[in-house]
Amino acid sequence: DVVETQEHYKSRWRSIWIMYLTMFLSSVGFSIVIMSVWPYLQKIDPTADASFLGWIIASYSIGQMVASPLFGLWSNYRPRREPLVVSTAISVAANCLYAYVHAPHSHNKYYMLTARALVGFGAGNVAVVRSYIAGATSLTERTSAMANTSACQAVGFILGPVFQTCFTLIGEEGITWKLVRLQLNMYTAPVLFGALLGVFNIILIFAIFREHRVDDMGRQCRSVNSEEESGVLDQDTEGNIDHIAVVAINFLFFVILFVFAVFETIATPLTMDMYSWTRKEAVFYNGIILSVVGIESVVVFMVVKMLSKKTGERAILHGGLLIVLVGFFILLPWGKKLPNIQWQEIKNNSIPRRAPTEMLVPFWSLQAMQLSPNRTAEPVGCPITQSWCLNTPMIYLAQYLSSDILIGLGYPVCNVMSYTLYSKILGPKPQGVYMGWLTASGSGARILGPVFVSQIYTHLGPRWAFSLICGVVVVSLLLLEIVYKRLIAFSVRYGRMQE
Repeated sequence: DVVETQEHYKSRWRSIWIMYLTMFLSSVGFSIVIMSVWPYLQKIDPTADASFLGWIIASYSIGQMVASPLFGLWSNYRPRREPLVVSTAISVAANCLYAYVHAPHSHNKYYMLTARALVGFGAGNVAVVRSYIAGATSLTERTSAMANTSACQAVGFILGPVFQTCFTLIGEEGITWKLVRLQLNMYTAPVLFGALLGVFNIILIFAIFREHRVDDMGRQCRSVNSEEESGVLDQDTEGNIDHIAVVAINFLFFVILFVFAVFETIATPLTMDMYSWTRKEAVFYNGIILSVVGIESVVVFMVVKMLSKKTGERAILHGGLLIVLVGFFILLPWGKKLPNIQWQEIKNNSIPRRAPTEMLVPFWSLQAMQLSPNRTAEPVGCPITQSWCLNTPMIYLAQYLSSDILIGLGYPVCNVMSYTLYSKILGPKPQGVYMGWLTASGSGARILGPVFVSQIYTHLGPRWAFSLICGVVVVSLLLLEIVYKRLIAFSVRYGRMQE
């Protein structure tokens, strides 16, 4: 056995901190433009509609889903600095492309689509980050390191829109550098800032990052990725990975990301339908709510590190799924009061209703509304085109807020425990490709979640949408019960360590 020296320990953790930064910047790259994509798209290409916006948002996850296994495979056989630098450079180039999507005379929306897909492709390096952290930590360090990684990711998602808000002070016109045809405004400044952070990240990877690997007990080992021949070759790699456990965790992770994507997607239309909020109110209030949920998640990431030492990861994952189930169960419509109806063909605000029998409105009321000076105001309420609005009880604001709190508690717990258990199940084997598949599962969930909920919610309503989500979570809990005993560390499975 080679005892880890103090210098090796410091170098190992400096490298891990560089991985935390890479994860943070990856999530900032997604969220820093998320609020401004739609107005910028309308400005550069009036032919783009809302459905194309959906493709632009989804392109990030599609790019990440394709790239994650590829970068993971690369990191299994070559020094991880290579895929990290290349992926970050792709993100930098993609951000620069995004800053120039106004320049072409036509097809600008397709250039924006390409830019966002390439940013997502560069973000496929999260598989490399996770696999490095899994290989550079002992079992006792793993949960804490994975929680820190997820916390950095969550903070990136929170701070991205904050950076965007700061850059709105530049305004829509901003300044133009004619020599290079660069417009520096509230839409392009955030991505250029992201590109600058990416360059800084590349410099740190070259200057500080080093390949390190320790076994499950914390002993220094030689890494297949390292260019230096230091440490001893790990003899504990013999044995097969439990692929049933691997598939189970991939499925559970897909479900966890799927339900959270549904939760994020449904927030704005649900609150507009149920509480007669305008578009501006829905974006503003839900922005505050999601920010609070993000802060709650960061706190949970920190707490779960200590809690897992007492209860173990499997029990916490079980508890997290139960909390998510309760969160969506609360969202089911239980009362008798019906939502206000929005009559789109008559440009009024809304008609409050108490029961289905009041659907018929007197003619004089319609006439008065047609003569109302507010007829040009934005119509609010539940659209009459959604037939379920006529007979589905409203979801009270207290229900919605309670659900937000519970999902904000359960999601980060499940996220961290999935990654931690997954890395422990894989053990000392190279984890790049496996982490790539797990990241791809999450990316696929973020693509399918919004599609699922937009179709089910629009045509069948919240009762069906949230009932189906509850059913999916129940299936996940049953699967967790079936494979519970298999979700153990590689070293424990082969009797090299005690659980």
